[in-house]
Amino acid sequence: MTTESLYGMDIRRNHQRFHTKIPWLDSHHSFSFSDHYDPRNTHHGLLLVSNDDVVKPNTGFRTHPHQDMEIITWVLDGELEHKDSEGHHGIIYPGLAQRMSAGTGIWHSEMNPRKDNDVHFIQMWVPPDTERITPGYEQLDINGQLDRGGLVPIASGRGHEAAISIRQKDAVLWGGRLRPGEAAHVPDALYVHLFVAKGEAILEGAGPLHSGDAVRLTAAGSRILTADANTGAEVLIWETNRDLEP
Repeated sequence: MTTESLYGMDIRRNHQRFHTKIPWLDSHHSFSFSDHYDPRNTHHGLLLVSNDDVVKPNTGFRTHPHQDMEIITWVLDGELEHKDSEGHHGIIYPGLAQRMSAGTGIWHSEMNPRKDNDVHFIQMWVPPDTERITPGYEQLDINGQLDRGGLVPIASGRGHEAAISIRQKDAVLWGGRLRPGEAAHVPDALYVHLFVAKGEAILEGAGPLHSGDAVRLTAAGSRILTADANTGAEVLIWETNRDLEP
């Protein structure tokens, strides 16, 4: 827990994240990932990975395998090209929700197809309800829903309409492009992970949050999140209702 932990609320600042920087990739990790490991920081609820990646033009993650994981990708700026061994191919752009179910095993690549601009995206992993499922893929443009304001279900294991489906009934990912001064109620769940992807906001009981900051809530009840009056805020909020199996 950090020095800013209070009553089921653990505030993690941007600069506290693990950082990987190589010529083609600038990545910040909210949890232990790759060569970065801290046994006190491996997950929150069912959320195992939340990587904040910036990839240079004409580079990216070349073909590599995954197994038994629900992987959700959310682009903030630019474009990301997805290809996998099941024959799926698409360009992910801001507002297009994408889910890949690795299941029994899948190989995929994620590349920046642009020659002129970086791509900035958040990739998040949660475990599936059942292991060894058939690999799957889904993408859905939800820009229309986001434009209406408030929080919108991006990925859901509970059958929310206008959300991509994930094979994890105890998890929902909410997103919002909150206008300057707009307020929203953070879900009330056993585990909540709130990440400020862009802009700034104020969370009730936590104070100001800046881009890259996160708050981990544990049975903390619903709280009001208010976007900064000047910048607004784009936020990603996971609610999960159980922890990982011991």
